Amino acid sequence: MYKKPLQLLTILTVLSVYLSMAMGKTYDLRFDSTNYQAASLEVDGKTVRYRAYEGIVYVQNPLDTKYQSMNIYVPEEYFEGKTIGAFSAQTAPIFLPIGVGGYMPAEPIKPSLRSQPGTTTASPNAALVALSKGYVVASPGARGRTSKGADGSYIGKAPAAIMDLKAAVRYLRYNDAVMPGNAERIISNGTSAGGALSALLGATGNNREYEPYLEALGAAPARDDIFAVSAYCPITNLENADAAYEWQFEGVNEYTRLQMTGNTSFQAQHTFVKGTLTPEEITLSKLLKALFPPYLNSLKLRADDRLLSLNPDGNGNFKGYVASFLQTSAQKALEAGEDLSKVDWLTVQNGKVTAVDFDAYVKAVGRMKVPPAFDGLNLETAENELFGSSTINARHFTTFSFQRSKAQGTLAPAEAIRLMNPMNFLGAEATKNAKYWRIRHGTADRDTSLAVPVILATRLQNLGYGVDFALPWNQGHGGDYDLNELFAWMAKISTQ
Repeated sequence: MYKKPLQLLTILTVLSVYLSMAMGKTYDLRFDSTNYQAASLEVDGKTVRYRAYEGIVYVQNPLDTKYQSMNIYVPEEYFEGKTIGAFSAQTAPIFLPIGVGGYMPAEPIKPSLRSQPGTTTASPNAALVALSKGYVVASPGARGRTSKGADGSYIGKAPAAIMDLKAAVRYLRYNDAVMPGNAERIISNGTSAGGALSALLGATGNNREYEPYLEALGAAPARDDIFAVSAYCPITNLENADAAYEWQFEGVNEYTRLQMTGNTSFQAQHTFVKGTLTPEEITLSKLLKALFPPYLNSLKLRADDRLLSLNPDGNGNFKGYVASFLQTSAQKALEAGEDLSKVDWLTVQNGKVTAVDFDAYVKAVGRMKVPPAFDGLNLETAENELFGSSTINARHFTTFSFQRSKAQGTLAPAEAIRLMNPMNFLGAEATKNAKYWRIRHGTADRDTSLAVPVILATRLQNLGYGVDFALPWNQGHGGDYDLNELFAWMAKISTQ
């Protein structure tokens, strides 16, 4: 039983779950190996045969079975006593694709062939590629910021999504002995908010602060740590993201902003509008930028035996460290045949990228968001909605925006904010962090500051974990664009 005194947020959440469970059905957490459909799809001229176990409710007391359910797919060869590459039914890693975007609710992902824009060809999604390479695929759905219960109350505000994913992992571990796949080799994968949740899942294994929520949902009595994390452009470290964004973009006053609609998932089609920061926004940008150096310096990150730091004006060796990843990316692009002659923020000599002008890069890539980028003063962002309550759609999650709120907004409880940030749990006591991490954030991605993934990757490296971090050249906000490289990394860590 959880011994720490429960905070008000926890008490209210637990009570709402118990009230819902008193009126609903309780689900069996035992895996039913007979309840499946046989299926097959073509991948590169090869027929991939698999068994589809779909719609598995992974908690005893769900609030929304549409989203608190999981699809599990197993290569048919494992039921015939065969192996696929280095994997067997007992050793196959479990690939855990997370379909969350924009912190919206997400249904489980299915293996599929996706059409390529402007062509008649189709390529396999990550789930189907995983099956073709011998992985067991377990795709959990999760509640999100717009999820509502039968009474109209919100049931997917923070920290609901991470609780659902943890419960799904516990279901896999609980049933490890009776289903194919090795639950000691779970590898999560997600993009944008899904990338943030993938990182959060990997950072918070078995941490007791999440236990009351999981008990209330009726999660399986098992561990929830995972083996490895793949995270594309994670929108994370939210309470410091506004400051990080202005550290990078302060002084760039023109923007091309995403036109918000009812669906802010990165997967949705959106339009963009151009504009110029107002005098008030320019002032906010300067104030937020000033908050970032103290935060960065407090982390005491190290690289190449150097303490990374920033001066009050935002300059320092951390800035050069971030620029070094841009230089590596540009060098790789150059060696791949990219013409970089018109990239004026690079210095190229004798086939080598020798210098990066970071300030010129920032101007070239351009600003996308107006300050504050995440905790909007009018409670207008997806992240504001993430931190709402059962009765309030959106709340602030930084003191900075709360004190300047134009919508008479309230401040989300510190517990909800803390439980959504992986930085709070890396190296934490009685917490098992994932051993291996692959993090990607494109050089053309302006949805969050480059500092955010760099900080995450560096903290992980300082703790001694295996980290594969890169800024793919000219890649915007998105994921699963390099599946060959992703699965090569997965195969390497799974067999060493």
